[in-house]
Amino acid sequence: MCHLNAPSSLALIKRFIKDTFWGKLDYLIFDTPPGTSDEHLSVVKALANTRPEGAIIVSTPQEVALATIRKEINFCRKLNLPVIGLVENMGGFVCPCCQEHFSLFSESGSVKKMAEEYEIPFLGTIPLDPRLVSCCERGDDIFQHFHSSPAARALTRLAETLHRI
Repeated sequence: MCHLNAPSSLALIKRFIKDTFWGKLDYLIFDTPPGTSDEHLSVVKALANTRPEGAIIVSTPQEVALATIRKEINFCRKLNLPVIGLVENMGGFVCPCCQEHFSLFSESGSVKKMAEEYEIPFLGTIPLDPRLVSCCERGDDIFQHFHSSPAARALTRLAETLHRI
């Protein structure tokens, strides 16, 4: 495992973005930890010439996560980076046996309420699904193995929503 100091990680991010031939992309996804760090700023600045359409912010429904997402929304607004929408991840658990839905954290729907509060489109909820976790761990495709699972259906709806935007 390699640990980079801040200047090294910022330089690596810039190099990764600028020195890679991406070709024509529909989406370029950066999965970053929550917050408004120098790494976030470096990504936004490095992509400035490409005029990104915006950011999609994903959050779990706990209040501590939502507090960080509020900062992230304000960060995007200060940088004139539109927020395309919010997605609620781990918005409950659907039992694979009985299909009953259980809230794991606070009530599911708190990300949707935040989207309404900030007048940002709400793009959907992805439930915690053990089948998705096992597919990810094995490198399998959930759409091939469990295409009708709640997570696969939620991810399909999310992709269809993004395609319409």
